[in-house]
Amino acid sequence: MTNLLILPVAIPLLAALLALISPRYSNLIGVTTAALTATAATGLVMLIAHSGTQILILGGWSPGLGIALYADGLSALMLLMSGLVATAASIFSCRYFEGSATRTYFWPLWLLLQAAISALLLSADLFNLYVTLELLGLSAVSLTALGNNRLALKAALNYLLLGLLGSLVFLAAVVLIYARYSTLDILLLSSMIGPEPITWVALALFTASLLLKCALFPLHFWLPTVHANAPAPVSAALSALVVKVAFYLLLRLWFDLFAPVITPPLASALGILGAIAILWGSYRAIQAERLKLLAAYSTIAQLGYLFLFFSLLVALPPGETQKMLYGALLLFVLTHGFAKSALFMAAGAVQQQLGHDRIAELGGLARTFPLTVFTLALAGVALIGLPPSGSFLAKWHLM
Repeated sequence: MTNLLILPVAIPLLAALLALISPRYSNLIGVTTAALTATAATGLVMLIAHSGTQILILGGWSPGLGIALYADGLSALMLLMSGLVATAASIFSCRYFEGSATRTYFWPLWLLLQAAISALLLSADLFNLYVTLELLGLSAVSLTALGNNRLALKAALNYLLLGLLGSLVFLAAVVLIYARYSTLDILLLSSMIGPEPITWVALALFTASLLLKCALFPLHFWLPTVHANAPAPVSAALSALVVKVAFYLLLRLWFDLFAPVITPPLASALGILGAIAILWGSYRAIQAERLKLLAAYSTIAQLGYLFLFFSLLVALPPGETQKMLYGALLLFVLTHGFAKSALFMAAGAVQQQLGHDRIAELGGLARTFPLTVFTLALAGVALIGLPPSGSFLAKWHLM
């Protein structure tokens, strides 16, 4: 049953090739693939709930030599969220790109993005994390450029340059770890890492790289233009999944790899930046003149909450309170992923129907598009944290 781990990666990867050579059936391929990936993720969640953590060494190599896939409760639930969001966004994309020439380019890149997300969530060694992080970034940049206007192309170029910078910093940290410990397997490294200068430098490089990729204040400057100008299904994936995967990776590295060397003051610094991100992102969201730009700045604020959770998790001693907060963090991640993807897709529907998403000119929208406005309201309730939403429960435990 451990072979189930390969399906969320293999299905979209093969489907991307199929969509490339059979563009006529790309809509069917895209929706079917997303549904199959979500089904495989559901099976993996059930398997882990029944049998615990799953590890698969591809090709029968010994640990540390071959490509290893690893799944626990956190990665499986993130994988399930990714599959469900991708399924909804894929269905939405069929109508969104109807009659557009960009549809031919969208589906192979979209499926490649799904494969990269799945591979990153399941990777068990640092080099494969680097490779999948790079594949994820290149797919996201290419999809952003499909916005097919000057602002989208400029945002995609900035995203590419900053993404490459983050990846190079990440690779430098990987090189340092390998030079010191002669292995990149996370499970092996977790028992070898010790408090020494090279480890501190590697931790700093990993952290800086991932903070840039998940747009924590003040490294958030690239996010609003990218998320606001990408096509709506892409914006949904970028906000709900791509930045969240970078946060997942930071969480995984700090707690699974560098646990012996991290200290509460280090995490508190990230918590302070998270608090500033909440205030700054919310302030800019209130001032936003476009609906998608409002959603983009809201993402900065919501990411700030994640780092408040993060800093408290490091500060708390192992025990029931820490487990409770960890569960609240996961609930917040899932709620934000579903709500923010819905918000971006509804905003995209408004933009496509009206030709713009300027908030000042959206008067009477509820009479014209009641279902779209209901979706916007429901997503807003979840993001604000009104009861009985998952965000409310998570913030309650955070307080």
